[in-house]
Amino acid sequence: MARSFSIKQIAAQSGVSKATVDRALHQRGSVSPRTARRIDQAIRDLELQQRASLASGRTLPIDLIMHTPERFSSLTVAALLRQIKSFAPFRLTLRCHIFEEVTPEELQRELRRCGNDSYGVLLKASDHPLLEKTIAELAELNVPVVTLVTDLPHSRRISYVGMDNVGAGRTAAWLLSRWLSRATQTVAIVISSTDFRGEEQRKAGFIQALNQRAPYLKTITVSEGYGIDSLTFTQMCKALEHDSSIQSVYSVGGGNSAILRAFTAMHRDIEAFVGHDLDEENRALLAAEKMDAVIDHDLNEDARSAFSAILRFHGFLPETEDEAALSRVIVVTPYNI
Repeated sequence: MARSFSIKQIAAQSGVSKATVDRALHQRGSVSPRTARRIDQAIRDLELQQRASLASGRTLPIDLIMHTPERFSSLTVAALLRQIKSFAPFRLTLRCHIFEEVTPEELQRELRRCGNDSYGVLLKASDHPLLEKTIAELAELNVPVVTLVTDLPHSRRISYVGMDNVGAGRTAAWLLSRWLSRATQTVAIVISSTDFRGEEQRKAGFIQALNQRAPYLKTITVSEGYGIDSLTFTQMCKALEHDSSIQSVYSVGGGNSAILRAFTAMHRDIEAFVGHDLDEENRALLAAEKMDAVIDHDLNEDARSAFSAILRFHGFLPETEDEAALSRVIVVTPYNI
């Protein structure tokens, strides 16, 4: 890359003389290791500036593909749109492909369409072999994929952005173990689907911590409601009918109004209720004290990390040595909404 820049440019960038740069580039004399590193760094900086300058005049389309209820996708889209402005002079544009109900085959087709002109894909989807294969296809086309909230760790995605899901589950277990009496009862763990790795990680962390802290509390998993009200209501009613000892809920996958309606329909009381994500529905339920706590994380932080990962992949931002930190787990109650 040094031949792309003049000796004068490299000297100005590195802060050493033109003669020293000339010696280092053409190996015409001794240059100290420290000075050589400064010159190498200057060339990398010039290369980065050149790429960024070229990119600043072009529109860079980023595709968002999500299998999630609308209440969460709307939060995510709003956070991404807020953060786009902070990446000027890059002209990032967001193309949204949101599905509440979708098959892996349909998601595969959507991903493949992104291979035409996308600069990157932000993906929230189930951990499925078909999608792993398609992410590998995109990698061969130089289209990076960043997973959001739930991961596909065995795929060729370049980064995962989201909270520590195991830690979030352990946090929920700590709360319930402190709140519930030392008596045998069942806590329903309500997940969207067993196909979402992030939700399975939250569930695993929850069960592990609950077994340690409150072994007298049993758990039952209620799944395949996909966070959709009608499906979640049906699945929760079935669980309540089957198990008369369910008194509390850890809702991993959403559909919380439907969960409360199911308890009402089955003439059952709910002793403690912890959920995820501070969306409009959960804000209202917290304010009405129908939920005890919501575990949330900073979607703005996630949005910045996701865009940064894609821009770094293309060489428009400098590489960072440290891997991006997971989002902080935030506990929200009716008193700190």
